[in-house]
Amino acid sequence: MNVETKTTNWLDWLKTLVIALVLAILIRMFLFTSYEVQGESMMPNVYDGERFLVNKIGYDFNEPNRFDLIVFHASETEDYIKRVIGLPGDIIYYQDDVLYINNEPVPEPFLQSKVEEYEWGPYTNDFAVPEPIPAGHIYVLGDNRPNSLDSRRLGPISNDQIVGKVDLRFWPLKEAGLMK
Repeated sequence: MNVETKTTNWLDWLKTLVIALVLAILIRMFLFTSYEVQGESMMPNVYDGERFLVNKIGYDFNEPNRFDLIVFHASETEDYIKRVIGLPGDIIYYQDDVLYINNEPVPEPFLQSKVEEYEWGPYTNDFAVPEPIPAGHIYVLGDNRPNSLDSRRLGPISNDQIVGKVDLRFWPLKEAGLMK
């Protein structure tokens, strides 16, 4: 192999590496990102240290759906993972551990076992959102209702704050899979 062939091979590898790196950066910036859960606010369904793939473009084409898991900017430095409970126009309240949306009870099967085993009063304290959820906003709650900083204190979350929908758990490996 002559020097020119070695240089050409080396340059081909370098170009391939640069293209792969640029594609990875673009995909991370515009399509998907990873998120590591910090804290216990989503237990019993999501645990501290778990890692997820977040779809950043899905809500560019569709609105959030009730019970989607999302990541949003809670502040300039912190992102939170929570569950969408209320959509624009919804009137929300909790009474006796039952979620009411627009005066209709709405089951939360993802919490049922936790609610049944909780021994210290209601799992979700009674509350009412005083006005309908405004257009361009959603209402989010953590699944660990007794211990979650969510819309009960933060208020409705603007769609502009949403990073994306949680689509895939990839860590720990034994729990890896698509999110429901």
